[in-house]
Order: sequence, then C-alpha cells, then structure tokens
Amino acid sequence: MDVPFQPILALAGAAVLAVALRTFTHPILRKMGAVLILAVSYCSGLLLLKSHLGGVAAVVAWFLFPWFELLTRIRRLRLPIHKELAHVTPPSPMRFPELASLTEEIEAQGFEYVDDTGWVWEGMNQFYRLFYHEGRRAEAAICLAEQNELGLSYLSITSRDAQGTIWRTWNYPFSETMAMAPQVQLNPVPSAMTFLELLEAHDQFLVSRKIEASVLPQASPEEIPGVIAEEIREQIAHNFSRGLISATGNDTFRYSWRGLLFLWAQFVKDMVRLS
Repeated sequence: MDVPFQPILALAGAAVLAVALRTFTHPILRKMGAVLILAVSYCSGLLLLKSHLGGVAAVVAWFLFPWFELLTRIRRLRLPIHKELAHVTPPSPMRFPELASLTEEIEAQGFEYVDDTGWVWEGMNQFYRLFYHEGRRAEAAICLAEQNELGLSYLSITSRDAQGTIWRTWNYPFSETMAMAPQVQLNPVPSAMTFLELLEAHDQFLVSRKIEASVLPQASPEEIPGVIAEEIREQIAHNFSRGLISATGNDTFRYSWRGLLFLWAQFVKDMVRLS
C-alpha cells in the first residue's frame, strides 16, 4: 500500500501536539487534545484504508477499547456475595501516606473517630476509616480500594433520614462500578480536593433537598460498620435483580453480559467526562 510520506509527518506532528495538550491541567486544553486525538485517528484510518469508513472505524475503536479489559479480566472476576466488614489494622504510611493528614482534616471539622474496618478478598482490599458527627447526624469515611498493589482513595459523607434514604456526597473520581440501590441518593463531587470542600458540597446537597440535619435520626457510632455492611448487601441484591451480576457458586458472583455492557457505558462516560 503506497502511503504518501508528507501526510504521515503531518499526522505524527498532530499526534505529538495532542499528547502535549493532554498534559495540561486546564480542562479546555485537555479537551482540545482529546478532540485532536480523535481527528488524528480518523485521518489515519482514512489515509490507510482510503475510505471514510476506515476513519470512522479508527475513531470507534477508541470507544471499543475498554472491551479488552472487560473480556480478559473483569469477566473472570469472582467477588463475594456476602462482604462482612471487620476491624482491621490501618494501612501503613507506605501504602497510604495521606491517611494521617486526612484524619486530621476530618477531626478538625468536629467528626469523631469510630473504627477502622474493611474486607479482603483474593488480592482486593477495601479499607474504611469511619467517623461520626453527632450535631450534623453525619458519617464520614476515608476509603482506600486496593487491587494488585494499585490503590485509589476517596472521601465520603453520608446522612440517613428516617425513611431509609441515604444521602451521600463523595469525591470518587470515576463512575460507579455497580448500580446504586434505589434508596441511595448520590452527590458526586470529584473536584473536591479537601474534606472541607466536600463538607460544604454535602451541606448544599441537603439544603437543595430541603433536609435539615437537626431532624435526621441520631445514629449509634458503634453500629455504623454494620449499617454499611447491610448497605453493601442491599446493593448486591439490587444488582442481582437488575441482571447485572450472576451467582457463580461458593457464595460468589461475576458480572453478567448485561453487567459488562453497564460497565462499558460507565467507562465511556468517564472517557468523555475526563477527556
């Protein structure tokens, strides 16, 4: 196939520019880089296959790329149906260097330490440091999710009303990997860099829903780990009912094909939002 050399150089230069734009923190420059990557992909397909369909296929390939991970790793995952939370030793400063400073931030806002809890399953580790604020009737959590030595931390603040609705604000940076149970009302604020920012966003969230903290039921701090475990069980049951997961025996489940489609849609949403 005879491909002109000059267009290849032009595309290579555009690709370098696109990568450079992606290194900036300004969202407009980053989005320009993402659009340029798609434009380079389209032009590359057009140049190689001499067809607009080839260009379209090159662009679509970016959105189909997550299926490699879905089919080779996620489909083989087996996760526990009953995730029992237990008191755990907190991760070392080497594994989670921000834990001490985040704890100080939360306690500075009047929250009191409750427990270090979590669960471990075949290379996956979920850690929660829990806090409670009596006046706000609110729970706070420092969360660390680890898998194969890779970790992701985030913060959450939760209020629970008398009707069983869970009002949660968090700065988890990605879309949820499982559907939330109907009683969970989520307020994602991935841009919140400090606990104070997240707390202010949670206060605004409650105000927008006309919820006063003073009328929320008081919780027993020692019961919070059990309440969270029950919430996880309800979420798993909800995903079973939607057909997103299926039982595999030995008290485990895996993502169904419908669940893989759900995850793919979440991946694409994040690709567009984070571009």
